[in-house]
Amino acid sequence: MSTPLMNRQFRLAARPVGMPKPGDWSLTSEPVRDIGIGEIVVKALYLSLDPAMRGWMNEGKSYIRPVAIGEVMRAGGIGKVMTSNSPGFAVGDIVSGSIGVQQYWAGAADDRTAGFRKVDPAAAPLPKYLNALGMPGMTAYFGLLEVGLPKAGETVVVSGAAGAVGQSVGQVAKHKGCRAVGIAGGKDKCAFVVDELGFDACIDYKNDSVKEGLKTHCPNGVDIYFDNVGGDILDTVLTRITLKARIVICGAISQYNSTAPVKGPANYLSLLVNRARMEGIVVFDYAARYHVAVAEIAKWMKEGSFKTREDIVEGLENFPEALLMLFEGRNFGKLILKVADE
Repeated sequence: MSTPLMNRQFRLAARPVGMPKPGDWSLTSEPVRDIGIGEIVVKALYLSLDPAMRGWMNEGKSYIRPVAIGEVMRAGGIGKVMTSNSPGFAVGDIVSGSIGVQQYWAGAADDRTAGFRKVDPAAAPLPKYLNALGMPGMTAYFGLLEVGLPKAGETVVVSGAAGAVGQSVGQVAKHKGCRAVGIAGGKDKCAFVVDELGFDACIDYKNDSVKEGLKTHCPNGVDIYFDNVGGDILDTVLTRITLKARIVICGAISQYNSTAPVKGPANYLSLLVNRARMEGIVVFDYAARYHVAVAEIAKWMKEGSFKTREDIVEGLENFPEALLMLFEGRNFGKLILKVADE
C-alpha cells in the first residue's frame, strides 16, 4: 500500500486589520484524499500572488465571495496533473486554474470554481501563463480594449506600470497605436518600463512630481487612465483628463491595507466637467473570450514585440512574506511563488 501524498496548505486563520501578519495564517498538513470518477489531483508548480488577494480576505460583498476563515487561501496557479479519473485530463498535463495556496488540489476536473484548462508548456515558459498569458494579461487586454476603448493617437496613462497588469496595459496600448505613459516607483522600474517594455515615458512617483510629469509627458491631456493604485495618484490624473476621457478602475493597491475608510477621488467633478467616464474591470466577466487575448498576446510575444518580467519567490513556506512584497512595492514585475520544480 502506497504512502499518501501529504499536502501543506495555508489557511486563513483571521481577517487582517491593515497589513496581513503571520497570525492571520495557519500552515496545515493533511493527506491528499483518494479521488473518484471525474476527478483529478493537481500538483502546484507556480502560484500567482496578486493585490486582489487582500480584498478576498475581507468579509463583505464583492465581485467574488470572501475566503472563509479556516479555508485554503485562494490563488490562481499552474500545476501538473498527477492522477486522473477524468477523460478530459491525462497524467502529466500542465493546467492553469485556481489551485489555492497549497501543494496539491484534488476535486472534480470540471469544477467551475477551479476552472482548470490545459496550457502548452512548449509555447511559453510556465510563469508567463500567470502573467501576460494569464489573469494579469487578460485584465490588461480587456480592461483597456473593452472599457478604455482606445483610438490610435490617444494618450494612455497607467499606474503600477512595472507591475503585472500595468506592464501589459502599456504594451497593448502601443500595439493599438496609442501613446503610453507609465507611473511607477523608482528609477529602475521606470527605466524598465521605457527601455524594455517600450512605453513612451514613465513618471517616478517616489522621486518626482506626478503632476509635473503628467504636464511634461501628456501635454494634450490624458485620454485613458488605467488605474491600479487609487488614492492621490488617481486624484492627480483626474486633473489632467481630456474631454470624453475614460478611466478604467482595475485596482487600488494604495488603499487595500488602510485601517481608515477607503479614500475616494476628491477631484471626481472633473468627470462632469469633461463628460468623462469611470468604469471598473473584473476580468472574470471576459472568461469566455480569454482565448482571443491569449492568441493575440502570444503572437506579439513570439514576434518579440511584447515582453514581460516575473519576480519569482521559491518555497510555499515563504507565502506570507512574499505576499507582503506586493504592498510594500518590493516586487519587480509579476510576483509568483514557485512551489515545486517542473
